[in-house]
Amino acid sequence: MNMQDIKTIAIDHGIKPSRMGKVELVKRIQLSEGNFSCFATAWDGVCDQYNCLWRGDCFSSAKKLKS
Repeated sequence: MNMQDIKTIAIDHGIKPSRMGKVELVKRIQLSEGNFSCFATAWDGVCDQYNCLWRGDCFSSAKKLKS
């Protein structure tokens, strides 16, 4: 998902996305949804949140942060 889409979702949740990066912004959205703020923490590629909107981006972002 691109940053503009993420920012739109953030605004819908009452979050001001101003200077936040992708990881922090998604984590804040997750918290506002009542979920764990776990985005980009699945470094080993394992996650039990199969219906998560961020699942695909999560794995690739986790790999980038680990490198």
